[in-house]
Amino acid sequence: MLMTQERLFTDEELEAMGARTLDLLQASLEAGDVDTAKKLSRRMYNEFSAMHDLYRDWLTHLFSIVGRKYGDQVLAEALEETVTGFGRRLMSPRYAGKSTRRKVEILLAGLRGHLEPLEVEEDDEKITVTAVNCGSGARQIKEGLYEGPEGFLKIKDPQPMTFGRPDFPVYCAHCYFQNQVSVEPDGEPLFVTQPPENVGQEPCRIYVYKK
Repeated sequence: MLMTQERLFTDEELEAMGARTLDLLQASLEAGDVDTAKKLSRRMYNEFSAMHDLYRDWLTHLFSIVGRKYGDQVLAEALEETVTGFGRRLMSPRYAGKSTRRKVEILLAGLRGHLEPLEVEEDDEKITVTAVNCGSGARQIKEGLYEGPEGFLKIKDPQPMTFGRPDFPVYCAHCYFQNQVSVEPDGEPLFVTQPPENVGQEPCRIYVYKK
């Protein structure tokens, strides 16, 4: 068998492909190369967006299998256990002992990971975060991922994890259990998510109460 000596990439190209986009972006900024930095910032956004959607849809597919194969009770147990698990391991240590102001900042840092703009308002009672274009569950609906024979599961019967609504998208059911996550001794939730009546068509809202 003859071996070709033709290379597909130069050493420089191979090194660049293996480098973190963040490092290349910072190097471009330090060199004053704004045009390259802009391209790399868009590349980094696309890389994160693709990985975000892969894990979002993978998890939704997994919960769809659980719900279809084992029913609503087992699905609810799986959601509760997993949400409680990441709440205990990830959320609680980050929020524990923090002021309300800092808790809001931590929450927004996480929500920005969905790569969509947010509206943030404050009144005497609470901070309200409005996800005008939700980048997770609502975007799945808008992209038609719950439609057709290969679509994700819609939970048919109204129940607590569907906020009392029928045909509820399985991904969004985690919000019910997430509302119960707390690090405070009095058991108050860290925040409260309220899905709209028409999920995917109207904004979701998240509330952080000052008391």
